[in-house]
Amino acid sequence: MKACVDIGGTKVAVSLAKAGSTDLIARQNAPTAKTGDNEAVARQVMQLIEAACAEAGVPVSDVDQVGVSSAGPFVLRDGAIALATPNICGGLAGPDRGLPNDWTFAPIEAPLAARFARVRVENDAVAALEAERRWGALKGEDHCAYVTWSTGVGVGLCVDGRTLRGKNGNAGHAGHLFVSDDDNEALCGCGNRGDVESLVAGNAIARRFGVDAAELFGAAQQGDAKALATVDALCRVMGRLLYNLVAALDLSRISLGGSVFWHNRDFLLPRLQSQLEGRLPSLTDGVELVAAGLGDKVGDYAALALVD
Repeated sequence: MKACVDIGGTKVAVSLAKAGSTDLIARQNAPTAKTGDNEAVARQVMQLIEAACAEAGVPVSDVDQVGVSSAGPFVLRDGAIALATPNICGGLAGPDRGLPNDWTFAPIEAPLAARFARVRVENDAVAALEAERRWGALKGEDHCAYVTWSTGVGVGLCVDGRTLRGKNGNAGHAGHLFVSDDDNEALCGCGNRGDVESLVAGNAIARRFGVDAAELFGAAQQGDAKALATVDALCRVMGRLLYNLVAALDLSRISLGGSVFWHNRDFLLPRLQSQLEGRLPSLTDGVELVAAGLGDKVGDYAALALVD
């Protein structure tokens, strides 16, 4: 039995899959633990695995593989991956960010490896990239990316058919690229001001504009001029990120997912595509932006791709 774990800044979800199957069963989820000591997230994952096993009617001892798809960045602690995730670890940006803890990292691989035979932890965008290349909108693509626009902004990268990971598994953290030095009030959970996440991430929208993402995008789609101007400004920032990825890595297709994008995909996709068109055509002509082929299940299948 395989446990498929999706850790995000907003929620943690766990599903099970039988060996040799891609059918996900017994899904359990809960708001991401952010209080107590820094092993709270690992304990929560184990509790959700236990709950999923109880729902499926199987003993926890049947789980021999755990795939963890998690928002990063990661750090290594005694050779094991720990989370240094801005939307989970409040100690990275300090009290101004408003998270209810002072963690600078949260152990994840070591606590799970102490209980389960095989554990694989990958950045959630890297895992989603693998899932999209296997089952989704990036099948057959050797020069591609997966971009999530959600609580945070993350990227998984593939060049020449090879997934990029980097020294600590953090390749693709393009959400922390600086795109502005004018907005000093836009504080990212990592401590940066003026990076992509601080300006457009789901949790940044409420802080910057006083409305949540659903309300803002709903108003824009209803024709509210102020909301539409705000959304267009957000799309310019995301468009710069997408263009920079294409220009730096010579990509042919980018798959997009995440809650902010997915719930507004028909509205956002042409706006984001227009940010590429006409800019250095030798690099951007023919580059496709597409909605994630796995839809709102991409996070679940991302974790499955790690153990399948």
